[in-house]
Amino acid sequence: MGNLNKSTLLVNYEEQLMIKRYSYNTIKTYKSCFKEFIDFYPKKNLNQMKNSDIQRFMIHLIRRKNIARSTQNQYINAIKFYFEKVLNRPKETYQWHRPRAVKKLPHVFSEQEVMLIIKSIKNLKHRCIILTIYSAGLRLSEVLNLRISDIHSKENCIFIRDAKGNKDRYTLLSEKLLLTLREYYINYKPSFWLFEGANAGRYSKSSVQAIFKRALVKAKIGKNGTIHTLRHSFATHLLERGVNLRYIQTLLGHNSIKTTEIYTHISKQNLKKIASPLDFLII
Repeated sequence: MGNLNKSTLLVNYEEQLMIKRYSYNTIKTYKSCFKEFIDFYPKKNLNQMKNSDIQRFMIHLIRRKNIARSTQNQYINAIKFYFEKVLNRPKETYQWHRPRAVKKLPHVFSEQEVMLIIKSIKNLKHRCIILTIYSAGLRLSEVLNLRISDIHSKENCIFIRDAKGNKDRYTLLSEKLLLTLREYYINYKPSFWLFEGANAGRYSKSSVQAIFKRALVKAKIGKNGTIHTLRHSFATHLLERGVNLRYIQTLLGHNSIKTTEIYTHISKQNLKKIASPLDFLII
């Protein structure tokens, strides 16, 4: 590991991520991946690592942990960051095989199913969290990072700060959500974060995931789904109601329209508008 012990190495690594203004979640993920990498080679000098050493680590992850393709890419990016940003080596194309992305259509709830999920949640705070995610198309981390000041009621919008890719954006503020948020504010009186847990800290991810899982069971919806499915549903339902794809791209905070275009493949309402060529034949 060279002249640096493991703890110092990780501190330096984290500092470089912070200097480069990586998001909190990315820093946490990269640091965890990199720590696992250096633990795998406790006696090796990282500065003298070869591509074959990294390849061996990747094979270990695939064989022993059966990691997903997206997770494998996270490990690769975390290790790549160390060599290029911490050691200041010039960028190069490493001979590490990145897994081919599997293009799967996301699961989506129907509007009826979303309504059943929301109705099954009786706790006001819990219902507000789920309503906010669906009505604004938010990621889980984004709803937990919301501050009270991010709700712009006069402009009917919500400000999303430091989202994926360190980007800020505005998204929709539903009138129904605003009414529920006002009731929630009166009852819970949050001090800084919109949704606060113990000691006025941010509400935890695991708590929101548990809320959603319970709601899914109570609503008796026989579909696999996660919190992120609500975001997919938001985009799909907007598209089905005729909202321009470019607007949806902006609301979701996608860099590329190609990312947003996936929802054109899962919108059943749009499929209904297209007639099969068979329907034009006289038979």
